[in-house]
Amino acid sequence: MKEYLFTTQLETRDYECDLQGVVNNANYQHYLEYTRHKWLQSRGQSFQQWHEKGIDAMVSEINIKYKTPLHGQEEFLSCLNLHREGARFIFEQDIYRKADMKLCIQATVTIVSVVNGRLSKGDEIAFLLEDVQ
Repeated sequence: MKEYLFTTQLETRDYECDLQGVVNNANYQHYLEYTRHKWLQSRGQSFQQWHEKGIDAMVSEINIKYKTPLHGQEEFLSCLNLHREGARFIFEQDIYRKADMKLCIQATVTIVSVVNGRLSKGDEIAFLLEDVQ
């Protein structure tokens, strides 16, 4: 496993699985979002606080590569790294099944900053990268 800026451990739930007994593809986006929220909280920030200040970090693009399925009641590690490309903040997020550390998904999530309803250059949230690169 490569090095990550942040890692959290989660567990799948049976109701997240489809008829084949694997986690439905849409649930992975919930895991990815939860991980971004937990990372932000670990930095003493929250999306709710930002929203109250008129700052909204919004997903503009998600690319997910599904590698190995997760099943119900499996523990997994959800990991992220972050870098900036102009006004875009790029989260590179991977999920590993804990039992054997197999890579389950690789995702790239692009976030943009909207301030008071208008797309911004992202400078108001650039401090997130201070200890990253």
